[in-house]
Amino acid sequence: MIKDCKICGVSDHITLKYIIDHLYSPRFVGFICNYKKSPRYVDLEKLKNLTNLPKKNTNFVAVLVKPDNEILEKIKDLNFDYYQLYDCNPNETRSIKKKYKKKIISAFTVGNRDDVNKYKLYNEVTDIYLFDSKGYEKSMSFNHSLIKNIKVDKEIMLAGKIQFDDNLEKLNKIADIIDISGGVETSGLKDISKIEIFLRKIKQINNET
Repeated sequence: MIKDCKICGVSDHITLKYIIDHLYSPRFVGFICNYKKSPRYVDLEKLKNLTNLPKKNTNFVAVLVKPDNEILEKIKDLNFDYYQLYDCNPNETRSIKKKYKKKIISAFTVGNRDDVNKYKLYNEVTDIYLFDSKGYEKSMSFNHSLIKNIKVDKEIMLAGKIQFDDNLEKLNKIADIIDISGGVETSGLKDISKIEIFLRKIKQINNET
């Protein structure tokens, strides 16, 4: 059952403030912290400025692809609530969670059932499961039915080429949280009008369930 959402890849103050101040502000906002190939990558100085904004009801998420000690040390004092970890095994995840005292979103890129089943190894170290599509630089879609019947005792976040005007109701029995990035962009930049439609749609679904 969809309860909330995350807007990922935010990289400018205007968009971030609009999201935070919105009547239906999302539960999460994500920042690309170390994957420099992403057009949404944010360098350390800009991260400091963005995460200094009062976040009100929104959680700030550091999106990290197989982070090394250098980046983890650089961001440790920034105002993040969650670390979203790609390509980290359970032991690495456990170590990061213990050392930096952050909640963890364990991200799995999905191409087949075996990719989905990796979640079973992370139950003791994660707070939220994220199932995403393959392709860090250019998101692809994946068969959402692969995760339809999995049994978990934690929230499921769903990403992967989701668009602001998609029929999100069809995902209502699959995910608790919808994660969107490129789907609220125009020409590679966050589009306030698309964010507005998306946030109102999430609120509407939430009210109907």
